[in-house]
Amino acid sequence: MEVGAGYAHGRPLQALRRPIHSLHDLQPAAPPNAVALTIDDGPHPEWTPMMLDLLAELDVPATFSLIGVQVTEYPRLVRRIVAAGHQVSDHTVTHPLNLPALTDARVREEIGGGHDRIAQISGVAPKFFRSPGGAWSQRILDVAAEHSMICIDWQVDPRDWARPGTTTITDRLLRAQAGDILLCHDGGGDRSETIRALRTVIPALKQRGLTFVVL
Repeated sequence: MEVGAGYAHGRPLQALRRPIHSLHDLQPAAPPNAVALTIDDGPHPEWTPMMLDLLAELDVPATFSLIGVQVTEYPRLVRRIVAAGHQVSDHTVTHPLNLPALTDARVREEIGGGHDRIAQISGVAPKFFRSPGGAWSQRILDVAAEHSMICIDWQVDPRDWARPGTTTITDRLLRAQAGDILLCHDGGGDRSETIRALRTVIPALKQRGLTFVVL
């Protein structure tokens, strides 16, 4: 897989809405049976390697939304993500859940700083931005656009960050339909339930005829 190419194979993506919630919100169109797996809040020294091993074993690409302070702390993991052909997304510098309430200067620092750290360490400028907690404002959308990033939300949220149990995460992810963007996490705490759930979910969704694409 060409690093950072995405399903559009280098052709520029355009968002039909801001933020996007599904693959149907993008042009060029994704394959009709496609879903996108997104992995947030890393890199983490324990869970990110386990997630990468699982994705390699199951031959699935993903989009990793990375937190800037952790990008700086774990540069080898960032480079491993990119080298494996996964996409990288800016998830701010410090993951403030109140991003829309921050000053203009702080919003710019969080978004631009995250973008620049990823670009400097990985060699790939992120094409996507995800706001922590899915909290958006016009200012956030505009600052992300200044950095040529598409704002991404999600369609399927198993709330795995709350550790509701492997079975619950699995059941919620299995509701995915073609075009959906799935949200999971490799940071922010113990992600063993997420890893176990994806080991079941990914083959099951493939069995249903869905294919995983990288944004």
